[in-house]
Amino acid sequence: MQRGIVSVSKSVPTTEGAGVHLHRAFGFGKTEEYDPFLLLDDFRGDNPADYRAGFPWHPHRGIETITYILAGTVEHRDSLGNSGVIGPGEVQWMTAGSGIIHQEMPRGDESGRMYGFQLWANLPRAKKMIPPRYQQYGAADIPAVTSREGSSARIICGELWGGRGPVDGTFVDPAYFDIEIPAGTLQEIPIAPGRHAFAYIIEGSGDFCGKKEPFDVPRSSAGWADTLVEKQAANRHLLLFSDGDSITVESGSKGIRFLLVSGIPLAEPVAWYGPIVMNTREELQTAFRELEEGSFLKGEQ
Repeated sequence: MQRGIVSVSKSVPTTEGAGVHLHRAFGFGKTEEYDPFLLLDDFRGDNPADYRAGFPWHPHRGIETITYILAGTVEHRDSLGNSGVIGPGEVQWMTAGSGIIHQEMPRGDESGRMYGFQLWANLPRAKKMIPPRYQQYGAADIPAVTSREGSSARIICGELWGGRGPVDGTFVDPAYFDIEIPAGTLQEIPIAPGRHAFAYIIEGSGDFCGKKEPFDVPRSSAGWADTLVEKQAANRHLLLFSDGDSITVESGSKGIRFLLVSGIPLAEPVAWYGPIVMNTREELQTAFRELEEGSFLKGEQ
């Protein structure tokens, strides 16, 4: 059974870190619809003033953060002693587990471009306090596959069209693909039933799941009408899908590129404040008390 569209929305401008201007596709709201995912931030920008302040040292516990870069670089350091640079086409998958403190400092390319995304995946109750872990994969480590229709995909994790992504040791069986469909192509993409799934468009436009009618996207920016009617899903649109075993995408005149993410819902209580996500309010209070007392980091960090 093909999936349908539950909702279509547009990412919202916000500011995070020490003053990084970005667009939030979802996060810090209801978690049930996107479970096991918590947040998706789009920090594509062409002006260094919008991102150079970065994300100085801050803690995480109870989640995994996944950073995917298309242009520019992000310098990373953490309390495990890891340090390095994430460049174009590369992925950093950080399992915060029992607790980690890190910083991420964006740097644009020669043209000032800094294009990237950060996804947060929740950890199940039984894995909230596992030792933290850090994985980084270069562009050459991420397989690129092609469908019979001529579409292409880079596979960060999961399986698609005969390829499998390099990320391992995950806890919610996530799938994360960067998919490009040529102009005027109808492409079916399998997604296993029982998984929550969404697409976030980053280039071009297209019709998803057979929907060809215009849809309304509210706008609040000065100078825009209250409602903007658009005929196809386009840049910075987020589509949440119903259950089923596949989606179809018919690309527009310039093709389409989007991130497709799915995972098995945890269906567990979520207690969330800032960079820490636990199951109960008491666990949150413990985490912040340990931060104040200096006992937040466990093991040999």
